[in-house]
This record gives sequence, structure tokens and C-alpha cells, in this order.
Amino acid sequence: MPRPRMTLWGVVLDCPDAQELASFYERLLGWAREQDEPGWAKLRSPDASTGLSFQSEPAYQRPSWPTQPPEQQMMIHLDFRVDDLERAVEHALAAGAVLAEFQPQDDVRVCFDPVGHPFCLFEN
Repeated sequence: MPRPRMTLWGVVLDCPDAQELASFYERLLGWAREQDEPGWAKLRSPDASTGLSFQSEPAYQRPSWPTQPPEQQMMIHLDFRVDDLERAVEHALAAGAVLAEFQPQDDVRVCFDPVGHPFCLFEN
């Protein structure tokens, strides 16, 4: 049986408030909000290749990073390729991100969004 065609449509991040976290990523990425309804928001990349969605989850627990058992560990993180690492970090911080204290690589910067999801900025 041939494999059916599958395309990654997007990534969904759980969070305490979908609209608030979507606003952060709007500032960070400059992507337009495509959907906005109670408990759900979706941003679409300018090239419409994929989306980033946010779902309100009342029982959301902020992940720990680096992992610190028995605390909630991260299950996913986002990687963003940037053209200027220093400027990208400054922009992320101005948008509301927090720079992680632990940085495992010299050429990558780990940041946290306002609800603690880690994301990486790297030049390539």
C-alpha cells in the first residue's frame, strides 16, 4: 500500500492563554494572525508554508530547561535561523523573550517565550 501524502501543516503550542502567546510570536516573527477564537490562535508564515498555533490549556505547566527531573520537561522546542545572531537576540528580548542562563553552544542562543517554551536562534 503506498504511503499517503502528508504535509506538516503547523505546530501547536499549549499555553495558559492562546491570544497572549500568539501576540508574542507576532512581535517576534512578524507573521499575520490567521485565526483568532476563544482558546485558539494561529499565525501563518509569509510564504504560507506552515503555521504556528496556540491552544489555551488551563493545566499548562511551564517546562524546565535544561531538564530537571521531576519537573515538567520540554517536549518540543522551535529553531529559528537568523541572519544576525546578536540583533536577533536583542529583537527577541524586546518582544518579550528571556535569554536562558544556560547556553550549550557558542553559535546558538536559547531563549524562552513568555510561558517558558524554549526556542533557539542560530546563524547559518
